[in-house]
Amino acid sequence: MERIQAVSSNKRRQLLSWVTMGVAVSLLAGCATPPPKKQDNLCSIFRENPSWYDDAVDMQEEWGTPINVAMAFVKQESSFRHDARPPKDYLLGFIPWGHVSSAYGYAQAQDPAWQDFQKATGHGGSRTNFDDSLMFIGWYTNETRRQLGLSLWDPYNQYLAYHEGRGGYKRKTYNSKPSLIKVARKVEKQAKDYGWQLKQCRQELEDNRSWFF
Repeated sequence: MERIQAVSSNKRRQLLSWVTMGVAVSLLAGCATPPPKKQDNLCSIFRENPSWYDDAVDMQEEWGTPINVAMAFVKQESSFRHDARPPKDYLLGFIPWGHVSSAYGYAQAQDPAWQDFQKATGHGGSRTNFDDSLMFIGWYTNETRRQLGLSLWDPYNQYLAYHEGRGGYKRKTYNSKPSLIKVARKVEKQAKDYGWQLKQCRQELEDNRSWFF
């Protein structure tokens, strides 16, 4: 009888442990910032998520990358989804075999590039955090400026280097990818639109920001 009670008690503890873990996971998921409702309007994005504007300002001050350029990258890469991943890969066409790349998070940073970022900056962080992802984009584009001479205000070529890697950009691998060229032009236009929009609401965002500093 005592043994049965002990087993029953162990099962209850195990069940409680699983329930607690499930609740914790649910709470963490609930804390994740949902994607902005109006992703084509930078003012709307920052009004919906004021802390993102602070993160963007910090990124520009640290690396020099324009806010509108970095935000256009995030929109294209993840549509502002914190847990975005590339499509799954399949073996023989039907057996799940991981993802087509290790890209993850807001910036779709791949494992090697993220590790380089951490080593170069001493920055820990997470690819699912918006501020860390923006800092990654700022660092990467600044390194591209330093290594390849591409202006931080040139979203078209910066995006090609971001997508293909700096080595791929130097080899002009993008020339054989017309669909990528179209995407880079799309990012360029989005960055220009974001830049114009930001001019319209910059003072408002700064005024709201001053309340917290």
